[in-house]
Amino acid sequence: MSAEQKLIAIEEISEANAPAIYVAGGLQQFIDLVKGEVQGEVPDLKTRKGRERIASLAAKVSKSKTAVEKPGRDYLRRLKEMPKVVEAELRDFVTKMDTLRDETRRPLTEWEAAEDERIDKHNDRLEWLRGLPLNLAGQTSPDVQALLDTAETVVIDESWEEFQAEASGAKDLAVKALRAILAETQRYEAEQAELGRLRREAEERAEQDRIRLAQETAVEQERQRVAKEQQAEREAAAKREQDLKDQAAAQEREAENQRLQLKLQAEQAERARVQAEADRVAAERRMEQERQAAARRAEEAAEQARQEERRRADAAAAEIVRQQEARERDKAHRASINRSALEAFIAGGMPEACAKQAVTLIAQRKIPNVSISY
Repeated sequence: MSAEQKLIAIEEISEANAPAIYVAGGLQQFIDLVKGEVQGEVPDLKTRKGRERIASLAAKVSKSKTAVEKPGRDYLRRLKEMPKVVEAELRDFVTKMDTLRDETRRPLTEWEAAEDERIDKHNDRLEWLRGLPLNLAGQTSPDVQALLDTAETVVIDESWEEFQAEASGAKDLAVKALRAILAETQRYEAEQAELGRLRREAEERAEQDRIRLAQETAVEQERQRVAKEQQAEREAAAKREQDLKDQAAAQEREAENQRLQLKLQAEQAERARVQAEADRVAAERRMEQERQAAARRAEEAAEQARQEERRRADAAAAEIVRQQEARERDKAHRASINRSALEAFIAGGMPEACAKQAVTLIAQRKIPNVSISY
């Protein structure tokens, strides 16, 4: 290669000097020139300026490649008599320049890949730490305590590198949130336990009331039966002098009265059993509805859940008390009206046993067109 060829710069390539440049081995001078420029520097990968310099050198290689390739391509199109020679030279040039560019940029490329992997690892740990207090619906206090222990044992040190401050903040937020959730969960579980205790006590009281009412009813029925027998005996003694027909009719009426009384007792016992079963089923249904409602409310904000649960607990307790008081008032009200009717019958001259039987039959709506208004 002549001295004139070696003195030609890339930016001086023209149509006039192209025949002296684009020959076998003619482009090697530019490869050597660019290689000397880019390989003569050793930028520092530890600094941003050094990394930017490597990228700039690689870009310079690409620019120089284009500056040589474009006029060569133009010259090649004009030299149709020797396309294979020029094409082979250009292909070799482009390959070497691409390889030189890739080799020049390889340290930066490898550094960028390692940096991306390092940052991704830190971000994954941060996302895990931030996600500890999330999606805890249905978790028990031991579950929340385990997550809190895990969060508290996370070590924030130099291994977090530039993410150390962000990781420290994320840990503090996670620990605070988990502590608040733990306290709220423990409070909710305590309230549920107390509500269950109140429900059990209410059910026990209702069962005791049912048993007491059944016992009182049995005692009253027995008293009425004894009173009726005594009355029957008195009536039988007063009518002994009557003829056998009247005596037989009286015995038949007495027997009918006893059958009616047994039937009445059976009906009253069945109504009491049905009412007790209905009360039990209603109580279970209310408890199941409250449990389902409480489970749904647990997924809402902690403050709202606490307020709603307290209101529902108060309403449940008040409902139990109200129903109990309503039953007692109704029972007392009916008993008062029945006593007034009984006293009116007795005052009108009716024997006490007959008066009681009449009140009972009217209350049971067994006397057509006659009723007691409660």
